[in-house]
Amino acid sequence: MNIVRIIPCLDVKDGRVVKGINFENLRDARDPVEAAEAYCRQGADELVFLDIFATVENRKTRFEWVKRVCEVVTVPFAVGGGIANLEDMQTLFDVGVSKVSMNTAAVRNPELIKASSNKFGKEKLVIAIDGRKNPHGSGLPRLEVVIKSGNESTGLDIVDWAKRVEKLGAGEILLTSKDADGTKEGYDLEMTKAVAEAVRIPVIASGGAGKLKDFYEGVAIGKASAVLAASVFHFGEISIRELKEYLKAKGLTVRM
Repeated sequence: MNIVRIIPCLDVKDGRVVKGINFENLRDARDPVEAAEAYCRQGADELVFLDIFATVENRKTRFEWVKRVCEVVTVPFAVGGGIANLEDMQTLFDVGVSKVSMNTAAVRNPELIKASSNKFGKEKLVIAIDGRKNPHGSGLPRLEVVIKSGNESTGLDIVDWAKRVEKLGAGEILLTSKDADGTKEGYDLEMTKAVAEAVRIPVIASGGAGKLKDFYEGVAIGKASAVLAASVFHFGEISIRELKEYLKAKGLTVRM
C-alpha cells in the first residue's frame, strides 16, 4: 500500500506565512523559517512553499525567502509562484529546492511542462491546478481551472487539463479547490476524485481540511496520494503527529 504523505503548505506574502479563505482575506500566521523548522521536527513528509502574489504582481519568486527556508528544511521541499521558465527552475534547484510547482505559467505555455520535465525529470515537476465549481447552465465546465490566484477563468475542464499535464510530463498534481480553500469544511471530494481517477500520477488534495476525518476522506474517498493543509497546522488546531496516528488507526499507511 502506498504511503500517504502529509504536507504543510506555507503560503507566503511579504516574507510571512499567511492564510485566508477562498484565496482572500489573508491573515498573518508565522515566520516561514520558524514554520519550516517546526514542521520538519513534527514529522511532515514534505513542505510546499507558495509565493502567492508573485504571478498576480507579475514578478518572479522571491528567491531570498526560499533560500532562508532551504537552509533549515530536512524533508523534500517544493516551491511555486512566479516560475515562468527553465532559468527560474534552475535557480531554485541551485539553492536546494527539491521540486518546482507551476500553475499559471503551465496554462499559458503548456510546452513548458514538457521542456522542464525533459530537462530536470518529472519527479521534480509539480503542476498546481486551482479549480472552482460552476453552476449548471453557466456555459463553463462544471469543474473549471482558474489561474492568477484564482482570479482568472480559463474555460478549461479540470479533468481534461489534468490528463494533458500528465501526458506532457508532470510528476504530480497539486489540486486546490478555490471554493473549499480555508473553509475547514473538508476537501472538495468530487473534484479530487475526478482528477485522481483520471490520471496515474500522484494527486495532492488541497483546500478545506479542518478536521481529522477530512484528511482521511481526501484519501479514502477522494483517492488522493497526499494531503496538504495550512490553517489547521499553522494555528495549532491539529498536529502532524496526531494526524498520522489517526490515519494509521483508520488503516492508512503513513510514515511515523
